[in-house]
Amino acid sequence: MAEWSLTETFETSAGEVAAGRAGKGPDLVLAHGWPWSSFSWHRVIPELARQFRVHWYDMPGYGQSEMNASQRSSLDVQGGVFVEMLDNWGLKTPRVIAHDFGGATTLRAHLLHHRDFERFVLMNVVAMRPWGSAFFDHVGKHVEVFQELPPNIHRAIVEAYIKGAFAREIDSSDLEKLIAPWLSTGGWQSFYRQFAQADEKYTAQIEPFFDQLRCPTKIIWGEDDPWIPLERGKALNDAVKNATFTTLPGVGHMPQLENPAAALRELVEFLKDNTS
Repeated sequence: MAEWSLTETFETSAGEVAAGRAGKGPDLVLAHGWPWSSFSWHRVIPELARQFRVHWYDMPGYGQSEMNASQRSSLDVQGGVFVEMLDNWGLKTPRVIAHDFGGATTLRAHLLHHRDFERFVLMNVVAMRPWGSAFFDHVGKHVEVFQELPPNIHRAIVEAYIKGAFAREIDSSDLEKLIAPWLSTGGWQSFYRQFAQADEKYTAQIEPFFDQLRCPTKIIWGEDDPWIPLERGKALNDAVKNATFTTLPGVGHMPQLENPAAALRELVEFLKDNTS
């Protein structure tokens, strides 16, 4: 059975990127968000790889991809890197599943960089203003202070922040692997840089074009998302116009980890249409 792993590296304009692929069939690309990595897809990859050639990667500044002090990894950069990764893999019109910041990343690739998708899933995505929180704003203004915190305090912050995304408990080993990339020296610094580089202008640039998506689109939302409320998903659905909208009861911000079976039912049903 196909499993998540990072066996490839690619050079991009934002640094070296770690990536993986598995399965056979139509091409499908997974785009993670903040503060996650491609590991966040590991529970759905085996089933998806039964029907699709699945591609995933850690965004620059995340997971096992390059992290450095001078690195820009904001949403405008990530949109460009997503396009570069499609080119690295030789993909012209893949199916795409995006989560969290992966939503804005892939929407920028589609709407601003004019890359076509066969089918498009937006799951609990960052796509519309306002986003962030008072804590998000506070860290962004005091990055240097947070980068000097003792290791135990830093870990406590990362763990509490990540746990705040869930409406139900996830496997403890999954939690540890979500936290781990941010505990290295590079990850420690990169974690707080992401707060500083977050800017709503990167979603403001694409919001006027949401009714111009050029492919069948499905929006999936965990109904109990503590970070991005269900109302935001409904507003996105209204803006996109002809999307299919589905909610997952009892699920928070991370359907692919909180209830992978439910997420897979919705994903496969939508993505398999018109496949050979």
